Amino acid sequence: MNRKLIIVEGLPCSGKSTTARYIADKLGMTFVDEYSGAHPADYEFHAFLTGSDLDKFADNERKEVLSAAERKSGGYIVKISDFTGELFDKLLQHKIYDFLPWEAERPVMLDKWREFVGNTGDASYVFNCVLMQNPMCETMMRFGFDAAVSEAYIREISSIIAPLSPFVVYLKNSDVRGSVKRASAERGDEWLNAVIDYHCNGEYGKKLGLSGFDGYISALEERQRRELGILNRLDIDSMVIDDAQKDWIGSYSAIISKLNEVK
Repeated sequence: MNRKLIIVEGLPCSGKSTTARYIADKLGMTFVDEYSGAHPADYEFHAFLTGSDLDKFADNERKEVLSAAERKSGGYIVKISDFTGELFDKLLQHKIYDFLPWEAERPVMLDKWREFVGNTGDASYVFNCVLMQNPMCETMMRFGFDAAVSEAYIREISSIIAPLSPFVVYLKNSDVRGSVKRASAERGDEWLNAVIDYHCNGEYGKKLGLSGFDGYISALEERQRRELGILNRLDIDSMVIDDAQKDWIGSYSAIISKLNEVK
């Protein structure tokens, strides 16, 4: 297989992680889950600081941060989990995905994708999301941008990864409410409350006055609608699996068959 990147997308609780791991095992590729701690194409829990930001730190703090930081994208990128205490709290206020303004976040994340493509070499990967989910969570949920902005950003990423001949497997879910309810029974109230807060209290949720479980489900359903529309218009090979959870064996068979067919 000449493809060096397969990305499994879909809403939370759709089975992305398990499916991506299955594909990687079957095809002998490297599986990368979200929140893996060292994602080659994503900054999961990293802070971005400019020189001006660092000037506000105490001398000893600044030295500690600089000793662990990478200088790139016009600033300093540092893994927040490498720190503890007050310095951890300070760095958290510069977390890329939660606090960086969009005009600063976008070039930082695009540079990370370029770095990934440049360093891929002979390796081949299967990612759990990051092409659509992460960009949609930021552009749609956090910033409240319209679908055109989300699509333009995803197109930029797609253009960068084009040399890897990427393929997207999208797990479409027609029972979002039921899937989330089943997952929340396993993941617990802390997880559910966190995702409800994120989706209802970001700019998208606030604009529509979303609240509670119903607001969260509404946001997810609209996100899926937008993602499928964007995916259909992207110049990237893909397949959509409807309700894979109803027949995992058949769905996996169809996925592997398609991937073996598309060289």
